[in-house]
Amino acid sequence: MTKQWMRLDNAALIFPAIRRRRWANAFRVSATLTEAVDPALLQQAVADLMPRFPSMYVRLRTGVFWYYLEELTEPPRVREDYAYPLTLMQARELRSCCLRVMYFHERIAVEFFHSLTDGNGGLVYLKTLTARYLSLRYGVEIPPEEGVLDWREAPRPQELEDSFLRYSNGVTLNDHEPNALRLKGSYEPNFLYLTTGVLPTQALLEAAHAYGATVTIFLAAVMEETILRWQAETCPRRRSRRPVKVTIPINLRRLYGSETLRNFVLTLNPGVDPRMGDYSLSELCRRMAAQMTAEGTPQQMAGRIAANVNPQQIPLIRAVPLPIKNVVMRIIYSMRGESKGCINLSNLGAVRLPAAMEPYVRRVEFIIGTQRSYPNNCSVASCGGKTYVNMIRNIRESELERRFFSRLVELGVPVTIESNASQMKP
Repeated sequence: MTKQWMRLDNAALIFPAIRRRRWANAFRVSATLTEAVDPALLQQAVADLMPRFPSMYVRLRTGVFWYYLEELTEPPRVREDYAYPLTLMQARELRSCCLRVMYFHERIAVEFFHSLTDGNGGLVYLKTLTARYLSLRYGVEIPPEEGVLDWREAPRPQELEDSFLRYSNGVTLNDHEPNALRLKGSYEPNFLYLTTGVLPTQALLEAAHAYGATVTIFLAAVMEETILRWQAETCPRRRSRRPVKVTIPINLRRLYGSETLRNFVLTLNPGVDPRMGDYSLSELCRRMAAQMTAEGTPQQMAGRIAANVNPQQIPLIRAVPLPIKNVVMRIIYSMRGESKGCINLSNLGAVRLPAAMEPYVRRVEFIIGTQRSYPNNCSVASCGGKTYVNMIRNIRESELERRFFSRLVELGVPVTIESNASQMKP
């Protein structure tokens, strides 16, 4: 039987090209249950979902002109979680399977190579996997709602579409913007430090509303303020300071009504230039909200989509061999990608579960990896009255998260800190 294959979506094309030996763009979503995970039942759940999620059960293949995804003939084997989150996905592993399903005590975790999907699509898979596992474990019937799909039904065509192609308006948006401050530190080659701040969601909401902001805007503004203060201490000469911008992914499904389970996210880089003066937290919240509102309209985002889609439609570019495309994409990424921001802050928002699942799930978390020139990254998810702010880094210095969480406490948001630093071998 001929194996099925699919093209990478527009956003996914860049990830194989910019992979490095020490870095692969991946993320993790996890659910912590009330009882220890049964590996055999989890394996059964993974197998049961295989026909429902054909875009997830794939491996990365190399063609003459483009990378592509090829379906698996067997489901991936679940494994016990080890080491630290988001260990490097080697090329050999990606040629076998582009996702990992793991367990550790009460936790089910799934890690995705970013060419498969984004955090929103990954969350749908995790919810459906966890629902199927709970049905096998406890015999509970969990309805397909709140992002849980019916594992028995066939995948719908709209779930597999490349929505970037569908919603591009063909008119390219010119968005030249200055490069931002680069965060630096002492590189740690064999470990990713993860610090989790556990916040009461209600207290966080109250603090955000006191500044007239959403939770995402508030957290991003606090992060921006933190980096601004830090830069001012280390660079007293104002004229030498660099713009501080926080990269915020935008879930385009909400903007266009897409149901795709593949990538459909673009990023914005709201920020300020500290050479122009000082900013209060209130001013940062207002400026960031205004920038996000102005730049995040369907029309503006369609122009950004077109800027990525249009070059792929040029016959000459399509005919260029893949090795040359890789070089070009790496150059473009270094010029237009991470250079425009200081750090990602990605918020999945409030994770809602079907009522039948709630008694079995204690927490849901989201972790994005570090990037080539972002040694620090931040990801957020809320569940069960708690908000989990995961700050990950590949450098030894913990100064950024210390300052960030301390500032939240100053603003009246209690923070309980969890860290994997104790797992680091001396």
